[in-house]
Amino acid sequence: MENCLFCKIAAKQIPAAVVHEDEDLMVFKDINPAAPVHLLIIPKLHLSTLSDCKPEHAPLLGKMLALVPQLAEQHDIAVAYEADGTPARGYKTLINSGPDGGQEVYHLHMHLYGGPRPWRGMRT
Repeated sequence: MENCLFCKIAAKQIPAAVVHEDEDLMVFKDINPAAPVHLLIIPKLHLSTLSDCKPEHAPLLGKMLALVPQLAEQHDIAVAYEADGTPARGYKTLINSGPDGGQEVYHLHMHLYGGPRPWRGMRT
């Protein structure tokens, strides 16, 4: 899409603070973070919303989700366990789809939030 912000970032026409890139995905820091760690995981393939995904996109969606634990570990937000087994730290993933879902940029993307709370605009 020629006017898609995230397509332009993936094509490196617009700069971004990229933390991961491979042949299918790009991950960069959100420019208006709602949490101490706020990353956006995008496919390089333009898909407007999650509703536009078809069965053939399942490997790409799986790759997006499978990347999350690696990113969480790299950014020190992965779930860890105290000596007594109590979980600590953690993160949240979110995909907004369509106007009622709060989507603002119409290129499929997954948010990865983490770090000490409270996070701006997060209720749960």
